[in-house]
Order: sequence, then C-alpha cells, then structure tokens
Amino acid sequence: MRIALVTGLHAEARTEAVDELLRTVPRSVAVHHDMGDIGDGVVRRVVRDPSGTSRSEQVELDHACASCTVREDLLPFLLRHAADGRHDLCVVDSWEGLEPRSIAESIAARPELRLASVATVVDTSRLTSDVGSPDELGDRGLDIAQDDTRTVAEVLNRQVEYANVLVLSAEGGHSHARALLRQLNPAAAIVTSGADLSGFLDQRFDPESAHRRLKPAWAHYLDHDETRGVSTVTWTRKRPMHPERLSDALERIVATSLRGRGRFWLASQPDTLLVWESHQDLLMVESGGPWLSALPEAAMDLVSPDRRATALLDWDPTVGDRRQHLSFTGVGMDTASLLALLDSCLATETEVGQEFQNDPFAEFSEG
Repeated sequence: MRIALVTGLHAEARTEAVDELLRTVPRSVAVHHDMGDIGDGVVRRVVRDPSGTSRSEQVELDHACASCTVREDLLPFLLRHAADGRHDLCVVDSWEGLEPRSIAESIAARPELRLASVATVVDTSRLTSDVGSPDELGDRGLDIAQDDTRTVAEVLNRQVEYANVLVLSAEGGHSHARALLRQLNPAAAIVTSGADLSGFLDQRFDPESAHRRLKPAWAHYLDHDETRGVSTVTWTRKRPMHPERLSDALERIVATSLRGRGRFWLASQPDTLLVWESHQDLLMVESGGPWLSALPEAAMDLVSPDRRATALLDWDPTVGDRRQHLSFTGVGMDTASLLALLDSCLATETEVGQEFQNDPFAEFSEG
C-alpha cells in the first residue's frame, strides 16, 4: 500500500490538501492523530475517507508521546490496512508539531508499506512570519511533551526542508512564498493546493537521501540567490575563526537571517567540525565529530562513503576538508554586511596555531 505523509504547521491548509487527495485518488483513506490533549495523556485517532465520513476514537498507549503514537498505533494501523487490501493509498495527516523525519523513517522501514511522498503544506499568508517567529510550540498549544521547547520556526523549517513536495495554500502571495521555499529546499517540487499530486504517488521517498541532503556536516548549499526580496548567501572560507571574536558577533550574525545552517572551523579546535543551526534568533551549535583531514589514514575506512565523497568534492591540499561553509536565508537581508561581519571573525595568520585561554566553544572540543 502506498503512503503519502502530509505535514505542516498550518492545520487548515494541510487539511484542505489531504481532503483533495481523498477526493481525487480512488480507494484512499486518511489517518490523523490529534495530539492536542497529549499533555493529559490523551491521543485520538481520526480516520477519514473520500465520502467525508470521519471516525474518531481514543487510542490506548503505554505512554502518551509522539514516538509511542507512531510505534504503537500509526504503524499497526497502516499494516492492518495494507493487509486487508481495501485501500491503495493511505494519507498520513500529521499533527502540526511533528517533524516528518522520524515518521518517514519508521514507515519506510516496513517492507509492506511504500512511502511514496512526503509533502509539507504551507499557508502562504503565514509562511514568512512563522519562519521568523520566536514563539515556542507551547505558546500555540502545539507542544507534544512537557519539556518540548522547540520553536515554531524550528519545526516549520524542518518540515519544509525535509519534504520532496511543497504545497502552497490556494490563497495569494505565491511568488514570494515560492522564492522563500525554493531557497530553503531547492530539491523539492512546489505546487499549488488543488494541483494533481498523482505523479508524486508513484515514486518511492528515500529517507536516507533526505538525511544526507540535510545533514549540515555534509550539505552543500546555494552559493547565492536573490528573488523577490528573499536572499540566500553561502559563506565559504579556508581559514579558521577566532573563537572570542565569533562569540562576540554571534547575536548580530543570527539576527540578520531567518535561517542559518552549515559547518564551521575554529582556530581553538582545529580538529573538530562544528555544526551551525539557526532559526531566526535561536542558535544551536554542536560537535559534528572530527574533520576527515584530522583522522589517521587507517580510520578513513570507517567513514561512510557519502561523507568521504562530500569531503573530497572540495578537498584542499593544505587544510583538507576544514573550512567555513555557512548558508543564510532571509528577507531584505543585507548580505554584504553579513559577509563582512563573518570575515571579521576569521583568525589572522599570527593567531592560527596559538593557545586560546578563553574559548567560549570549549565544551564542543573533541579532545
């Protein structure tokens, strides 16, 4: 049985797209897990069919959480419907606050199911404000756990960037929305709600390829694009950054864009690849492991072929795969000032190799 995973923070636009699939694809059914009361231990499964009939029931879970819902109810539901043969397509209408990756991987791992497509539906009138929103999911009643501190911007970006199809609501503002979505996810097809999606239902979505495409430690981003006031710029340099100057500039760098992602290299930690993820004013930094050029030759056999291939694309005979590779997308962004600010954080020739007594990023050291 084919599965279409439909995600999106904007519930009304997403529901319209799911209903359109049910109307146009014969022998289809849709399932939605309502997690609005998950804080009280309640999850409801809602099943819809092309006739408009809707059935809702509370599901029994060992623990009321998103991962338990997928494992203990969604997957068994899909497997039962695949076995009975009455439906050719099941549309998984995902809850607003869920990111698609874990659901897609769980579905694709089952040989009885064919994950055909992952579509994210957006309300074009809300896209820019939500990509730049500081709100946490809990502020809108969309959190899925007591300690869920993810932001609206963080979740929406991950929904948009993971999908292979982006569906725009039928309302206006498409040209600006297309420019922003195209720069956030150049790999996705962009269609308008009501368009024929049947061509995407004969495919097979590959979660491994999506993961490789998105992993900041490996990804390559658009060099430069500017369309209808939406800009993306990628900053690549072959010198490390001074840790204190970068720390002092972080707030200004993050404030310039709606979305930032990539990898960076510090003079204080020459062997550690650091990962950058920013969503408006939220910045997350983590260790991405060692640069490949920091590994002994014998250890290279333990590195995945994809990671080696990506590193070799721009290998430098002096610094290997060490480099700055940061991409920023924003609306009305002053790219020249941003690039100048990033360049000001680079270490000078005399600073490279020196001891840094004060390293604000010391917690990420591989050593």
